[in-house]
Amino acid sequence: MAARRLTAVPTYSADDPRNPAFAPVRDLPHLPRILLIGDSISIGYTLTVRERLAGTANVHRIPENGRDTAHGLENLTRWLGNTRWDLIHFNFGLHDIRRIKDDRMDVTGVRVRSVDEYSANLRQLLDQLKKIGARLVFATTTPVPEGADGRLPGDEMECNQRAVALMTEAGVGVTDLHGFIQPFLASVQLPANVHFTEEGSRLLGEEVFRSLGRALRLG
Repeated sequence: MAARRLTAVPTYSADDPRNPAFAPVRDLPHLPRILLIGDSISIGYTLTVRERLAGTANVHRIPENGRDTAHGLENLTRWLGNTRWDLIHFNFGLHDIRRIKDDRMDVTGVRVRSVDEYSANLRQLLDQLKKIGARLVFATTTPVPEGADGRLPGDEMECNQRAVALMTEAGVGVTDLHGFIQPFLASVQLPANVHFTEEGSRLLGEEVFRSLGRALRLG
Protein backbone atom coordinates (compact mmCIF):
# COMPACT_ATOMS: atom_id res chain seq x y z
CA MET A 1 0.00 0.00 0.00
CA ALA A 2 1.36 3.40 -0.97
CA ALA A 3 2.30 5.76 1.87
CA ARG A 4 -0.22 8.49 2.59
CA ARG A 5 0.92 11.82 1.24
CA LEU A 6 0.78 14.68 3.73
CA THR A 7 -0.47 17.94 2.26
CA ALA A 8 0.11 21.25 3.98
CA VAL A 9 -2.79 23.58 4.69
CA PRO A 10 -3.36 26.30 3.65
CA THR A 11 -2.79 25.50 -0.05
CA TYR A 12 -2.02 29.14 -0.75
CA SER A 13 0.69 31.09 0.99
CA ALA A 14 -0.36 32.84 4.19
CA ASP A 15 -0.53 36.23 2.47
CA ASP A 16 -2.05 35.11 -0.85
CA PRO A 17 -5.30 37.07 -1.34
CA ARG A 18 -6.71 34.12 -3.36
CA ASN A 19 -6.86 32.02 -0.21
CA PRO A 20 -10.58 31.29 0.36
CA ALA A 21 -10.12 32.01 4.07
CA PHE A 22 -9.80 35.68 3.06
CA ALA A 23 -13.04 35.73 1.07
CA PRO A 24 -15.34 38.58 2.12
CA VAL A 25 -18.22 37.65 4.37
CA ARG A 26 -21.71 38.98 3.72
CA ASP A 27 -23.23 39.50 7.14
CA LEU A 28 -26.68 38.35 8.12
CA PRO A 29 -27.68 41.36 10.24
CA HIS A 30 -29.46 39.39 12.97
CA LEU A 31 -26.42 37.20 13.76
CA PRO A 32 -23.44 37.93 16.05
CA ARG A 33 -20.17 38.98 14.42
CA ILE A 34 -16.99 37.05 15.15
CA LEU A 35 -13.43 38.04 14.23
CA LEU A 36 -10.58 35.52 14.05
CA ILE A 37 -7.10 36.95 14.60
CA GLY A 38 -4.03 34.77 14.12
CA ASP A 39 -1.25 33.46 11.92
CA SER A 40 -1.22 30.75 9.25
CA ILE A 41 -2.52 28.14 11.72
CA SER A 42 -5.70 30.19 12.10
CA ILE A 43 -5.88 30.69 8.34
CA GLY A 44 -5.95 26.90 8.05
CA TYR A 45 -8.92 26.48 10.38
CA THR A 46 -10.94 29.54 9.32
CA LEU A 47 -13.11 27.77 6.73
CA THR A 48 -14.05 24.98 9.14
CA VAL A 49 -15.12 27.49 11.79
CA ARG A 50 -17.04 29.52 9.23
CA GLU A 51 -18.84 26.45 7.86
CA ARG A 52 -19.70 25.10 11.33
CA LEU A 53 -21.15 28.44 12.45
CA ALA A 54 -23.02 29.15 9.21
CA GLY A 55 -26.47 30.46 10.07
CA THR A 56 -25.40 31.00 13.68
CA ALA A 57 -22.72 33.70 13.44
CA ASN A 58 -20.96 35.84 10.85
CA VAL A 59 -17.35 34.63 11.00
CA HIS A 60 -14.73 37.05 9.69
CA ARG A 61 -10.95 36.92 9.89
CA ILE A 62 -8.23 39.52 9.53
CA PRO A 63 -7.26 39.84 5.83
CA GLU A 64 -3.69 38.63 6.32
CA ASN A 65 -1.31 36.56 8.43
CA GLY A 66 -1.43 38.07 11.91
CA ARG A 67 2.27 37.25 12.46
CA ASP A 68 3.74 38.36 15.80
CA THR A 69 2.58 40.59 18.65
CA ALA A 70 4.46 43.63 17.30
CA HIS A 71 2.66 43.26 13.97
CA GLY A 72 -0.58 42.94 15.90
CA LEU A 73 0.02 46.17 17.77
CA GLU A 74 0.79 47.96 14.52
CA ASN A 75 -2.32 46.71 12.74
CA LEU A 76 -5.00 46.02 15.36
CA THR A 77 -6.86 49.29 14.83
CA ARG A 78 -7.08 48.60 11.09
CA TRP A 79 -8.19 45.01 11.64
CA LEU A 80 -10.96 46.03 14.03
CA GLY A 81 -12.20 48.82 11.78
CA ASN A 82 -15.25 50.82 12.78
CA THR A 83 -17.70 47.94 12.92
CA ARG A 84 -19.23 46.08 15.85
CA TRP A 85 -17.68 42.81 17.03
CA ASP A 86 -19.48 40.51 19.43
CA LEU A 87 -16.66 38.00 19.88
CA ILE A 88 -12.94 38.01 19.02
CA HIS A 89 -10.84 34.83 18.99
CA PHE A 90 -7.13 35.63 18.86
CA ASN A 91 -3.65 34.16 19.02
CA PHE A 92 -0.05 35.30 18.73
CA GLY A 93 2.99 33.14 19.41
CA LEU A 94 4.59 31.13 16.62
CA HIS A 95 6.07 34.23 14.99
CA ASP A 96 7.26 35.68 18.30
CA ILE A 97 9.35 32.57 19.04
CA ARG A 98 11.13 32.48 15.68
CA ARG A 99 14.92 32.51 15.99
CA ILE A 100 16.92 34.62 13.56
CA LYS A 101 20.59 34.56 12.59
CA ASP A 102 22.07 36.58 9.73
CA ASP A 103 18.55 37.66 8.74
CA ARG A 104 17.40 34.05 8.31
CA MET A 105 15.43 31.67 10.48
CA ASP A 106 17.93 29.55 12.38
CA VAL A 107 17.50 27.64 15.64
CA THR A 108 20.98 28.79 16.70
CA GLY A 109 19.93 32.43 16.40
CA VAL A 110 18.31 34.89 18.77
CA ARG A 111 14.59 34.72 19.46
CA VAL A 112 12.56 37.48 17.83
CA ARG A 113 10.97 38.29 21.17
CA SER A 114 11.77 37.27 24.72
CA VAL A 115 8.95 35.83 26.80
CA ASP A 116 8.85 39.10 28.79
CA GLU A 117 8.54 41.15 25.59
CA TYR A 118 5.88 38.77 24.30
CA SER A 119 3.91 39.05 27.53
CA ALA A 120 4.16 42.85 27.55
CA ASN A 121 2.97 43.12 23.94
CA LEU A 122 0.15 40.67 24.54
CA ARG A 123 -1.00 42.71 27.53
CA GLN A 124 -1.13 45.83 25.35
CA LEU A 125 -3.13 43.97 22.72
CA LEU A 126 -5.51 42.69 25.37
CA ASP A 127 -5.97 46.18 26.80
CA GLN A 128 -6.89 47.50 23.35
CA LEU A 129 -9.25 44.61 22.61
CA LYS A 130 -11.06 45.02 25.92
CA LYS A 131 -11.93 48.62 25.03
CA ILE A 132 -14.26 47.57 22.20
CA GLY A 133 -16.55 45.59 24.49
CA ALA A 134 -16.52 42.26 22.61
CA ARG A 135 -16.30 38.89 24.34
CA LEU A 136 -12.68 37.70 24.02
CA VAL A 137 -11.21 34.20 23.67
CA PHE A 138 -7.48 33.52 23.39
CA ALA A 139 -6.09 30.44 21.62
CA THR A 140 -2.90 28.82 22.89
CA THR A 141 -0.10 28.40 20.37
CA THR A 142 0.10 24.98 18.75
CA PRO A 143 3.10 22.67 19.28
CA VAL A 144 6.54 23.14 17.75
CA PRO A 145 7.98 19.78 16.61
CA GLU A 146 11.62 18.78 16.54
CA GLY A 147 13.39 20.06 13.44
CA ALA A 148 10.96 22.89 12.72
CA ASP A 149 12.64 25.68 10.78
CA GLY A 150 13.86 28.45 13.09
CA ARG A 151 11.90 27.36 16.15
CA LEU A 152 12.72 25.25 19.21
CA PRO A 153 10.23 22.89 20.85
CA GLY A 154 9.22 24.20 24.25
CA ASP A 155 9.51 27.89 23.41
CA GLU A 156 5.78 27.92 22.63
CA MET A 157 5.03 26.40 26.04
CA GLU A 158 6.81 29.24 27.80
CA CYS A 159 4.70 31.78 25.89
CA ASN A 160 1.51 29.79 26.46
CA GLN A 161 2.07 29.73 30.20
CA ARG A 162 2.47 33.50 30.31
CA ALA A 163 -0.49 34.05 28.01
CA VAL A 164 -2.87 31.78 29.96
CA ALA A 165 -1.87 33.46 33.22
CA LEU A 166 -2.59 36.85 31.68
CA MET A 167 -5.95 35.72 30.28
CA THR A 168 -6.95 34.13 33.59
CA GLU A 169 -6.12 37.35 35.41
CA ALA A 170 -8.21 39.32 32.90
CA GLY A 171 -11.15 36.90 32.89
CA VAL A 172 -10.65 36.00 29.23
CA GLY A 173 -11.59 32.55 27.94
CA VAL A 174 -8.97 30.22 26.46
CA THR A 175 -9.14 27.70 23.62
CA ASP A 176 -6.33 25.28 24.47
CA LEU A 177 -5.35 24.26 20.95
CA HIS A 178 -1.91 23.15 22.17
CA GLY A 179 -3.38 20.63 24.57
CA PHE A 180 -6.23 19.61 22.28
CA ILE A 181 -4.09 18.65 19.29
CA GLN A 182 -1.43 16.69 21.23
CA PRO A 183 -3.06 13.22 20.87
CA PHE A 184 -3.33 13.68 17.08
CA LEU A 185 0.09 15.18 16.29
CA ALA A 186 1.68 12.04 14.84
CA SER A 187 -0.90 11.86 12.08
CA VAL A 188 -1.90 15.49 11.47
CA GLN A 189 1.23 17.65 11.85
CA LEU A 190 3.69 17.86 8.98
CA PRO A 191 7.15 16.40 9.70
CA ALA A 192 9.56 18.96 11.20
CA ASN A 193 7.01 21.68 10.47
CA VAL A 194 4.65 23.76 12.63
CA HIS A 195 1.88 23.43 10.03
CA PHE A 196 -0.82 20.81 9.72
CA THR A 197 -2.42 18.53 7.19
CA GLU A 198 -5.92 19.26 5.95
CA GLU A 199 -7.28 16.92 8.62
CA GLY A 200 -5.23 18.67 11.30
CA SER A 201 -6.61 22.06 10.35
CA ARG A 202 -10.11 20.61 10.33
CA LEU A 203 -9.65 19.20 13.84
CA LEU A 204 -8.36 22.56 15.10
CA GLY A 205 -11.33 24.28 13.47
CA GLU A 206 -13.75 21.92 15.19
CA GLU A 207 -12.19 22.72 18.57
CA VAL A 208 -12.37 26.46 17.87
CA PHE A 209 -16.01 26.00 16.85
CA ARG A 210 -16.77 24.27 20.15
CA SER A 211 -14.99 26.99 22.10
CA LEU A 212 -16.83 29.77 20.28
CA GLY A 213 -20.10 27.95 20.81
CA ARG A 214 -19.47 27.95 24.56
CA ALA A 215 -18.58 31.65 24.43
CA LEU A 216 -21.79 32.39 22.53
CA ARG A 217 -23.67 30.07 24.91
CA LEU A 218 -24.91 27.86 22.10
CA GLY A 219 -26.50 24.54 22.96
